[in-house]
Order: sequence, then C-alpha cells, then structure tokens
Amino acid sequence: MSSLIFLQLLLLGLRVINATTDTWRHCTDLLPLDLLSFVLERDTSRLMPGVHMKQAGGVRGVHFSSPHSSMSFPSSQVLANCDLFPKDFSIVVTLKVPQIAQKRNEYIFSMVMPKTEEKRAVAEKENILESTNKRSIREDGEEKKKKERQFQSNEEHGRIILGLRFSRKCLHFLFKGHGGVVEHWVFRGTELADNQWHTLVLTVTSQHVRLSVDCNPPLEIVPTRPFPSDVNIQGSRFHIGSRGRWKGLFSGLLRQLVLVPGSDATHQICPSSDPQLAALSVPPLLLDLPITGKEKDSHLTSYDTEERVSVGLERSCSEMLQGQLWFNPLKKGLYLCDGTVWVTVLEDHKRLDYVLEHQVLTTSSETHDIEVFPVPGMGLMAAMAQRSKASGSAVYLWTQSGFQVYQNISTHEALAWRHFNIGKKIFLVVSNSGGDSDKRFDKESGTDFSVIYKWSKKRKQFVRFQSLQTYCARDWEAFTIKQQTYLAVANHRQGNNNHTIDSVIYKWNRLTKSFEVHQTLLTSGAYDWEFFTVGPYHFLVVANAFDGVTTAVDSVIYVWVNGRFQVFQKIKTFCATDWEMFQIGSRFFLVVANGNRLHGNEPSQYAINSTIYELDLNGQLFVRFQDITTYSAVDWEFFSLGEEHFLIVANSFNGESYSLNSVLYRWQGYEGFVPVHWLPTIGCSDWEFFSSKGESYLIYSSAKEPLSKVFKLKTF
Repeated sequence: MSSLIFLQLLLLGLRVINATTDTWRHCTDLLPLDLLSFVLERDTSRLMPGVHMKQAGGVRGVHFSSPHSSMSFPSSQVLANCDLFPKDFSIVVTLKVPQIAQKRNEYIFSMVMPKTEEKRAVAEKENILESTNKRSIREDGEEKKKKERQFQSNEEHGRIILGLRFSRKCLHFLFKGHGGVVEHWVFRGTELADNQWHTLVLTVTSQHVRLSVDCNPPLEIVPTRPFPSDVNIQGSRFHIGSRGRWKGLFSGLLRQLVLVPGSDATHQICPSSDPQLAALSVPPLLLDLPITGKEKDSHLTSYDTEERVSVGLERSCSEMLQGQLWFNPLKKGLYLCDGTVWVTVLEDHKRLDYVLEHQVLTTSSETHDIEVFPVPGMGLMAAMAQRSKASGSAVYLWTQSGFQVYQNISTHEALAWRHFNIGKKIFLVVSNSGGDSDKRFDKESGTDFSVIYKWSKKRKQFVRFQSLQTYCARDWEAFTIKQQTYLAVANHRQGNNNHTIDSVIYKWNRLTKSFEVHQTLLTSGAYDWEFFTVGPYHFLVVANAFDGVTTAVDSVIYVWVNGRFQVFQKIKTFCATDWEMFQIGSRFFLVVANGNRLHGNEPSQYAINSTIYELDLNGQLFVRFQDITTYSAVDWEFFSLGEEHFLIVANSFNGESYSLNSVLYRWQGYEGFVPVHWLPTIGCSDWEFFSSKGESYLIYSSAKEPLSKVFKLKTF
C-alpha cells in the first residue's frame, strides 16, 4: 500500500514540475550575443584585471593570466527575459592555442551555478525527501545508499550548466543533461593546439550537433538524446576563459566568442576569404591590426615574444625600452619607443573611434533631462532639469569652448524641460516634481506646479509666464495640429501610491494668451509623451511605467480624430520610460525604452529587451521589428549623419551598478540596428544630438553625479 502511495505522489510531483516548466520562458528571437565584447567593453579606459592584449601573426587576441571575477557576469545580463537556455544555438569562437600538456583540459567559456544557488537546490531536495519520510515511505538501506551515491555524483558535477573546453586533440561540449548529470559530446581529431589561429562554429539542434573548423566540411555527432529543452539558467553566471577556477584556465589567445541563439551561424561567416579568422562579431578593441614590420622582423609577432607589446594608459620611454611597443586602449593608439619618446605607429580615428570626448560639464546637481534648442540672435542653448531645489536648474549657452552657464532658474526637483515656439515667441516649460515654494499656491498632497517660461528679447532671459498644476510630471510634449498649439503633460503619480491618474492635454488660447485644458487621458505612471505625424494622421504615444502593482502595463498610441485623441493601439511594455519616433526612407518606426520588470514584491529585472516597432501601412498598426537588450533604459535618441542613421540608448542601471556603457547602434538595413560603439556613462538619464557650425555632437546627463558630457562626432 505504501509503494502505491509513493507512486501517486511521484506522478503528482511530475505533473507539478511539468506545469511549472511549461511556464518558464525560453530564450528565443535574440540577436547574436558577443560575450567577449560584453566583458571587454565594460570599461573602455583599461583592460580588465587578469587580461592582456597580445598580437600573433598580425592579429590581436586576449590572454588570461587569472580567472578574474571581471571576466564573469550573470547570464541574465545577456540572456534577458528568459529562464531556459535556447534549445537550438551556435557558438562561434576564434582562438590560437599553443602546445599544451597531453592530459590538460582548458575552458574557452562556461556557464556555472554559484554554490549559493546550488545549496538552495540541495536544500529543496532534502525538504522533498523529508516530507516523503513523513508520509511513511520507507526504503531499504541498500537502495538509500545507492541514491545517496547518485546524488553525490550529481552534486560534484552539478555546478556546471554548460561549457566548451578542449584538450590536445579533442573539443568537448559539456552540459547539464537529463537527471542533472553532466554529459559530454566529444569531437576527436580537431588538434586545435597547433599555435595557429582557428575559427570554430559549434551548432546544436534537436537533430544533430556539428562542428565546423575554418569553414571546412563539418564534423557531425548524432547523439542518442538531443540537447535538453529544460536547461534552467536562473541564477547562473558566464565565465570567459575559465570555469571560475585556476584549473582549466585558457592559456591561448581568444579573439571572438559569440553565442547565436536559434540559428546556425556557419552560413553567416562561411565561405570566407580568410576562414581561420572568419568573423561574426569581434570586439572593437581587437579589430585594428598594428602595422607589421619587414619580413626580417616577422619574429616580433611570434607567440613567444608577445611581451614586447605592453598595454596601459601611461608608459615611460627610456633607452632600456627602445623597440618596445605600447598600446593605449583609451586612445586606441599603438606607439613605439625610440629610446627617448613614444613615436606614433598607428592611431585609430575611423570606424568606432569617431566619438571623441569634447567637454566634461560640472553641474550644480544631478541632471534628469537636457533640452537643446536655438534662440535667434543668441545661438544654441541647453536647459538642464536639475534635482537640487537650492540651486534650481541652469540654462547654458553654447560657445567655442562648449556650454557655459547663462541663466539660473528656480525649479523644484525638475525632471524635464521642453522648448517650443508659438509664432516668433520662444517658450520653455519645466516639469517640477517637488512642489512650489510660491505661497500663492494651495499645496495639496502630491500636487506640484510646473511652470512655462517665455524668452524676453529685451532682458535676454527667460521669464515666468504661466503655472500649471501637475502631479509629479515626468515629461512635456509640445506639438501643432492645424496651426493650433498644444502641450501634453505626463502626470506620473498623485501622492506616493496613486499612479493611475489623468494626464492632460492643454491648448493655446489666442485670446487669453494662455494654455487651457483641452482633453484628459487616463495613464498609468506616465513617463513620456511622443507626438508624430504620418501622412495626414497625427499620433500621440504615452510611455506608461507602473500601475501600482506591476510594470507590465499597456502603453497606448492615440490618433487624432475630430479634434480629440482616440485609442489607436495598445502595446505591452515594461516600465516604459521613453518613446522615440523616427523615419528611414519611407519606413516609420517607434522604439520604446523599457526600464525593468517588476510585479508585486518580486525582485526587479533590469536587463530586459527594449523594442523597435515598425508601422505596417497595410495592417495599419505597429508590429515588432527588433529587440535590443538594455539595462534600465531611460532614453533613446535617433539621429542621422549623411546617409547613415543611428540610435543611442541611455542605459542607467544593471541591478548592481550605475556605471555602465550606453550603446550607439547603426542602421544596417535588413540586419536592423547593430552596436558600433560603447560609451561609459554614470546613471545616464538622457541623450541629445545637436549640430553647430557643421559639426555634430552628443550630450548626456547623469542622474547620479553632478556632471554632463559632450561628445564630438568625427566624420570621414
């Protein structure tokens, strides 16, 4: 009878497990994930500890001297919004391996489960066993010992989820298979340890496992069981060049490491004119080849003499260092010591180095938003929404040396500025979120007063013009329809908890010369408005961020019909903080900045997809075009240089740090937007593009530090 009860409990448990795994999310529809760039580009001013750049055969790679923590990161930062590893995938690797010991195994990369996560899983298993015992299910001593031995074996190997390693003549792909046992697929006769560059493509599908080396016909394994579809990666970490230990540390040079979910990458890089260096995505730091010497000096690039190239930000040149090469990763320059001074061999100002730091602007406090606009007779100005009530916000004037403070305006925890014109008159409106010190206003809980300022030609300053009641206003949008001027305010919340409130559209009254309420629209934690026109149609889209329970809420696109906005389409977003509309040729796009996933008391996820949507003119709705992994994104900025089009995202927080890269993407046609440059930022809150005297610039603001930076875009 007890065995029958045990069988029923077991079947019930399996049904529960199956029901649970059905709700887990697979990693699908992801772009190629450049794992090596992800760790090398965290800080572009220096190489990570334990990492050295070396050159072999005129080709750059990285060498690992230790399994440093900087070469490890949570898998959720690249495999966002999913719980299970992709069922079908490819791994692209370019490496150069010297001779290694006969029995030595080295890891190219691994994905492991930290011990804390493992212990939690063990505790859960122990609880299951304990509850089973309470139901009087007995096992004899021999069966119990056998199960303990099996569990111990699994625990020893249980840390690794998957990995790629090699020995002198074999390549091993390891993964946590059925029953939690680590399985090995071995490709024999690969002989990678020959001190030559090789590019490998490992492709795993449900039918086969293939390995292509240097675009040659692939080796194929037909496994007895396919790669499991339920490889849980929650809480796991990637380790590049190791499995997080000294044992098995990769001793060669690594140039490329790309994970391609859902597709066979062989067809993307093969055939190739240089199959040993076939490239899908190589880190920018490794792209530029130093000038090679004459034939008689070719030994300088051999693997054994790599230490003639030093890497760092500062180096002294002396007679003892004559002939020494120095690579500066910040300037991306290669220099040769002539015994006295460093002589420039190569400085890179093309491709990815067209963004140059132009000005570091110290501000009075943290800045949430920047608005750049022209004022006739004055030039270019920038209004910065700054946090401090004491110092208020500043308006800057663009000069030959950069932005200089021109006017201080009293604001109250300002969150955004918007510039607009009515005829020849120039206005600025600020979003105040911290109340107003003016005693004429009756301050109720959660009520603020945002202010419109008008440019005075006589005083050459902005002067107070009109106040409007708002509720933690996050954004203003100004637009014109049929020669009528409108202002839309994004009211974020009333008090601390009421996020579902009315946002307001105001209309300019020409008789009273003031803005009056025209229409209210119910919003949920509204963060941003974006107005745009397609043909004869006018649209207004709101970024809804939070409804009081979850950040998974609908953002709404409205269309103008008979003098009012009506719902056109709803799109599910996750703490949407910004919409940016742009046009490329005859195609119309909307991109949303998703901030985080949050539901109730669950922990927030900051590494999530932000999405580009394209307008389907036939279907008359926006459809998903491309997902891009972002880190608590708060802003997108679109701009064009000549015939090229770009998007830059403001990444603000990854769950651990505010210091991370904001990424510049370039339009590549059918490929969509691809990353081309990584810019280090701190708590980035906004990007603005502007031009002056034929030159183009980007400026970003920091919500965590009292600084902003201006970058100059070099074009060729």
